Amino acid sequence: MRGPHNLWRLIRTGATFERTGAMAQALAALDAPPAIRAVARVLGWPFQWLGLRGDPSQPPVLRALTALGPAYIKFGQLLSTRPDIVGPELARELTVLQDSLPPFPMAEARAAIERELGQPVDALFAELSPPVAAASLAQVHRATLIATGRPVAIKVLRPGIERAFLRDVDAFWLAARMVEVFAPFTRRLRPRAVIAHFEGVVQGELDLRMEAAAAAEFAAGAADDPGFRVPAVVWPASGRRVLTLEWVDGIPLGDVPALAASGADLVALSERIIQTFLTHALRDGFFHADMHQGNLKLGPDGALVALDFGIMGRIDPYTRRVYAEILMGFLRRDYRRVAEVHFEAGYVPRDRDMAAFAQALRSIGEPIFGQDATQISMARLLAHLFEVTERFGMETRTELILLQRTMVVVEGVARSLNPAMNMWETARPVVTDYIAANLGPRAAARDLAATVRVLSRFGPQLPHMAEAALVRLNAPPPPPERRRFPGWAYALAGAAVGAGLVALGTLL
Repeated sequence: MRGPHNLWRLIRTGATFERTGAMAQALAALDAPPAIRAVARVLGWPFQWLGLRGDPSQPPVLRALTALGPAYIKFGQLLSTRPDIVGPELARELTVLQDSLPPFPMAEARAAIERELGQPVDALFAELSPPVAAASLAQVHRATLIATGRPVAIKVLRPGIERAFLRDVDAFWLAARMVEVFAPFTRRLRPRAVIAHFEGVVQGELDLRMEAAAAAEFAAGAADDPGFRVPAVVWPASGRRVLTLEWVDGIPLGDVPALAASGADLVALSERIIQTFLTHALRDGFFHADMHQGNLKLGPDGALVALDFGIMGRIDPYTRRVYAEILMGFLRRDYRRVAEVHFEAGYVPRDRDMAAFAQALRSIGEPIFGQDATQISMARLLAHLFEVTERFGMETRTELILLQRTMVVVEGVARSLNPAMNMWETARPVVTDYIAANLGPRAAARDLAATVRVLSRFGPQLPHMAEAALVRLNAPPPPPERRRFPGWAYALAGAAVGAGLVALGTLL
């Protein structure tokens, strides 16, 4: 029965978008073809009386997403990282999407903590406060840990949120399949991969043990970073639905007047934000992917404090080198080398013209370098780079899109503190140090040594592996499988099932 229910949810979604006026804006942002527009109208216009009204004070798309609930709010936040899908204007609008919701009652929060931790709240915590923040997934309370007297922040998942999210994600999968059928050109953007990424992010956020592990891993990697701090996880008071971290006082980075009044060096702080992010992305390959002002504080000791580790980004070592070489190529204005890196990494198909690609890269870099410091933007360069690579046939790479989106957010935070920041000069030391450590003769020798170590571990098995490979090569091919029914029968059955689901959905 999942199919009809999912179709009904899509109808309600379309009706809400139509009723709030978001449908036209969303279709325009997506540059949707006639087939998609027709399907959207079928799912929305006839049923708009069933749609949710939302908050009329919000822009149409934000109004529709917040009305539809937590899963849609989270999906909107994910789409803010994908200007290649929704367009730059709607992506910018979605970056301000707030997932603040009314808090759930204290009695339910206390019951959830007791169920998860297996002890009465009063045996673990003193001075449990009312919610200090409430979002789509969870809410946060402040308390004091009785065992140590330390102030802590307790994050508690909303009751029943797992079932609600998974129900809506099922409908998203159906929508992605419909988009691929009715708009084949979107397959390059891999709609189902977008939903898979979203589902993975949500599954991680719905298990607070994963967020605790991310916070601990991030803290370990940044332990020796001067002027940067990650709150410690209180493991005995954490579980799948409850996460307890040490409480850190500080000034939110969104409160610029308070930062200035505290005597903080805003210029130095803005540079530290950029360099810290790039260090984590390049050195560790593990970075905070939601570094907006609300998730950053300036601690009493002057350290930059990161909060909320539900969304983290990972980049493998090879991709880090590619990314650093691309940045360094632009820093040196060596557009031929930037083009070569794209071809070597397989990002751009080899049948494309490298000289033409290098020329397109020059058209990105030169106008940016011709601007003054207040206009130079790494985020803008990366956004233009993705537009050019799309024209040359590059497939979407989720990890690079997430990195680019985070760069946009981090750059915005830094410029709010120092509008005159020169992004290139701020980034240059980090990128240069990474290149020096990871490219060149010493890095090649290190990679060769690592390869030898791997091969040595498999040494005893190599003769058997070679023999098995030769046997497979010389084996006769298996006989072709015989199909029980002709292909047209499967197609006809599929069409009949699809028509039945549509008819059933319209009756529900």
